[in-house]
Amino acid sequence: MKQQLLIFAFLCTTAFTFSQNSFDDYLSEGVQYHDNAEYDKAIQSYEKALELDPESALANYEIALSYFSKGDYEQTVKYSDIVLKQDEAYMLQTYLAKGSALDMLGKTKESIKLFKKALKKEEEHYLLYYNLGLNYYKINNLEEAEEHVINAIALNSNHPSSHLILANIHNQKGNAVQTLLATHYFLFLEPNSARSKVAYQMLQNNFGGNVSKDETKPNTINIMLSPNNDSQFGAVELMISMLEASKSLEENEEKTDDEMFIENTESFFKVLGELKKNKNKEIWWTFYTTFFYDLAKSDHIATYCKYISQVSNENALNWLSENETKLDAFETWLKE
Repeated sequence: MKQQLLIFAFLCTTAFTFSQNSFDDYLSEGVQYHDNAEYDKAIQSYEKALELDPESALANYEIALSYFSKGDYEQTVKYSDIVLKQDEAYMLQTYLAKGSALDMLGKTKESIKLFKKALKKEEEHYLLYYNLGLNYYKINNLEEAEEHVINAIALNSNHPSSHLILANIHNQKGNAVQTLLATHYFLFLEPNSARSKVAYQMLQNNFGGNVSKDETKPNTINIMLSPNNDSQFGAVELMISMLEASKSLEENEEKTDDEMFIENTESFFKVLGELKKNKNKEIWWTFYTTFFYDLAKSDHIATYCKYISQVSNENALNWLSENETKLDAFETWLKE
């Protein structure tokens, strides 16, 4: 009898081990398929894992993620709800998956409500604030969008998308200086992508977009200041307009566009740094201006300008490949 019990116990242990190994194998297999963008195969593997453990938070989250990547947002919500109902593991990731799925389903306001709930239940996370800001931007609530994106930057200043959204918010408002600062930092973090090219064009438009020549009077340049820009940046906006207009001066006629871009960028950063006061507590002064003023006073402003221009300027790209030592020196300066 004792021997029979031992055999039964062994068989039960073996069955459990086999089952557990199969679950882990299916899960690993699904992750591999997902990473290879084979989402249907990933979903099939996760379904097999869920047959063994239907309540697994990890398996339910992973299958929700594969459904999202596949574009099946209804199924993303379905499996996300299983994880959120348990309220135990993978909560942050699942809130992000479900919130993004709701937004893609056209339920942006419902998505906003979910992200707000997540911020109350979970620890603050930059991606929750970013997605909340992005959703407010989509419904054209620019004030709420700005507030949440700035919160995201405060938690993770190296998140390029947050700076890009902030730039777009102020570009839509018609605020040139704020647009320039956020766009500069985005390009510093992400200088060579498809959206970098669009951002670089936005940078150029805001530096000289309010300067025009009078065709009937060749020696006359018109400068139109934005009525939307508040007083704290009025002087800076006038200055960048004057810098753009200075390209036509005789003393600058022999300079290339690249040389003028470096000079004007340095002047822009230095003027902002010199205008900064202790009472300025906003991100424009405490974060952006602080960094760019130090950069303008360094020996690396030319390298920086080439670096952020590489996506749209072949000369800049060639310069970077021929000046790796200067790029290394810039990187060292950043670390210090």
